[in-house]
Amino acid sequence: MATTKLGFVVQRPPYRSENPKLALTHAIASQSVEVYLEDGDIVTCDIAFVGDGVLNCLKDQKAADHYGLTSTETQVKMALLLDINVLICKEDLDRFGLSEDDIVIDAEEFGADIEAKVVPYAEIAAMMEESKHLLFF
Repeated sequence: MATTKLGFVVQRPPYRSENPKLALTHAIASQSVEVYLEDGDIVTCDIAFVGDGVLNCLKDQKAADHYGLTSTETQVKMALLLDINVLICKEDLDRFGLSEDDIVIDAEEFGADIEAKVVPYAEIAAMMEESKHLLFF
């Protein structure tokens, strides 16, 4: 039995490119790869938002109204629904003058049991070191 740990790091702001949405899509899809694994093997996944990437976690995004797109807010909530570990860099939130009240912490309306975690960058760095495969978006 083996565990493969994936790490996704989102550094770019929402809507200026597809990168944040691709990161979230790949992280969510990573939870459905069971058909390719040996019995007992599992894949775990962490996604971290750092730098301008923390802006992907803002509440009350109006992407559908302005761009006709699903918001990254909704995708963050879908990640929480699938028990993906969502980490948000505290230092970068502070840099933008944002608090936990400004960002997506839970997805209770979707039935998610876990919450996003606002953590110091050191904890995100530790996650990156522990990941077998690390992807930057």
